[in-house]
Amino acid sequence: MSRPLRLGITGGIACGKSVVAAYLQQQYGVPIVDADQLARQAVAVGTPIYQAILDRYGVEICRDDGSLDRSRLGEIVFAQPQERHWLEAQIHPWVIAQMQQAIQACDQPLLTLVIPLLFEAHLEGLVDQIWVVATTPAQQLARLQQRDRLSGKAAAQRLASQLPLEEKIRRADTVLWNTGSLEELYRQVDQAFSLLGRDRKGS
Repeated sequence: MSRPLRLGITGGIACGKSVVAAYLQQQYGVPIVDADQLARQAVAVGTPIYQAILDRYGVEICRDDGSLDRSRLGEIVFAQPQERHWLEAQIHPWVIAQMQQAIQACDQPLLTLVIPLLFEAHLEGLVDQIWVVATTPAQQLARLQQRDRLSGKAAAQRLASQLPLEEKIRRADTVLWNTGSLEELYRQVDQAFSLLGRDRKGS
């Protein structure tokens, strides 16, 4: 079985990566592997990583149903970089292994991997093409605060934990600007996808 062309979608937090991936899946039937969804599975109740987090932070990090309180965990790890590095060291190897399995199992010509920390985790080798979803700094901050109900300080901490968006843009094969309407974003995706298809036929 030939290996699929692996498209990596990344970008800044709250820039619209999931929107682009969902459109690719709905419009073109492209299979999607989302690192954020895998990370949630990694810390599900009863997993070894879940237990390690409990051992480190105590039951106060849990909701009433036993699941992790992700917002409380976020307050800790984004305020203390050493704790974020510890948490990533628990989660990332498992997520990477799951993505590698998905690549091996894929029987489609194209597979999309949504990896928010693609550059930060040095995962460029997992993909063949990189699309970066970008927006303006002001839009990004406003969307992040609204989406996650964060204070300005908490939102700024999350932004500071990632590689600057301009650096991601510099390293991208394709940049999708999510600064206007959804229709404008979808048009860019359509155009980038048509070029991707041409590259695939030529490979």
